[in-house]
Amino acid sequence: MLTKQEIIAEARRLKFADIGFTGAGPFDSQKDYLQAHQEEYGWAEAIGLGLLAGTDSKNILAGAKSIIVVMESYFEESFPQQMERHFGRCYLDDDRVTKDRLAMKIKSFRKFLQADGIDSKVPFNLPHRLSAARAGLGSFGNNCVFYARHVARGSSFVFPIALVVDREFPPDEPSVSIGCPDWCRNACVAACPTRALKGKGKIDPRRCISFLTYYGEGLTPIELREPMGMYIYGCDRCQNVCPRNIPWMAEEKPSNPRVLAKTADFGLSGLLHMDKTYFEKKIWPHMFYMGADDIWRWKMNAARAMGNSLNPVYVADLIRAFRENSDERVRCMIAWSLGRIGNPEALEGLKQFLKESSGMVKVEIEQAMGLSSGRS
Repeated sequence: MLTKQEIIAEARRLKFADIGFTGAGPFDSQKDYLQAHQEEYGWAEAIGLGLLAGTDSKNILAGAKSIIVVMESYFEESFPQQMERHFGRCYLDDDRVTKDRLAMKIKSFRKFLQADGIDSKVPFNLPHRLSAARAGLGSFGNNCVFYARHVARGSSFVFPIALVVDREFPPDEPSVSIGCPDWCRNACVAACPTRALKGKGKIDPRRCISFLTYYGEGLTPIELREPMGMYIYGCDRCQNVCPRNIPWMAEEKPSNPRVLAKTADFGLSGLLHMDKTYFEKKIWPHMFYMGADDIWRWKMNAARAMGNSLNPVYVADLIRAFRENSDERVRCMIAWSLGRIGNPEALEGLKQFLKESSGMVKVEIEQAMGLSSGRS
């Protein structure tokens, strides 16, 4: 029968960054919090994430007795700057669809457990970060992100994978706390441009840039477009300003060849003009929260990033995309972006589009032209 130490040794052999153990008892505090904040989290239940059900591991595995948490450090290699400025780092080498890296390690680890008669489940809706804290692997930040205790220089560039198992193991000492130093003065809260972070480990996920890029409903509200900056999918703003992350961010790292190889596919122009075939072949396997029916959202986000760049080089792309897109949400964002760039070519394009537009698109164009005129 496998011992705890033998399981730890296997996790290290598979090159997981860390491993911890906790009991399979329910996450009552998480359940209470979710129930008390349905206004902020009700959307998650509506789209089928099942967060409430995930607060009890026996809903996942009837014979649950322990939770084993393995840790992945996803910023061991450097990423191209042109990718980091538009995408959250944790998504840049995500293989949950391609299953050719981390998924293989998890599969091997589960097979190792299974060979000794241990059944395991890796649920998406279990509180993985809280599981990791209960297993003593780290603490939380005021930005609600999980920070490692022993690896990655104590940074938040890690994510825990929780396995619910049907065998009991001695639990590790929990480390459930907010570990931010007092002198930090809530740098993450101050830096959050959409005011999603509320301090003391609280967040309104509906205002988080990550949420807005792939789950936000419809056309992005005008008051959030500029604060969302250049991000298209995900956001690292609160992690980038965090003093707890500085030691790991300053570490010299080799380039990640997998991300480097696909960088050209994720350029702003390519995303703005892509068709379904391009999306399904080059984009979706790596960033899959939005399906083929949501290509409009990718294009809307790319157009917004172009506008926030203030770079006239994108005007021709935006004008072309307005003509080739029938989706009003994309057209509205293109109009906003042309107004934000506001050079003569952009203004001339808006004038031409105004003649043939109506409804919400016409309103956006008129507002965009006012923005341009106000800066001229």
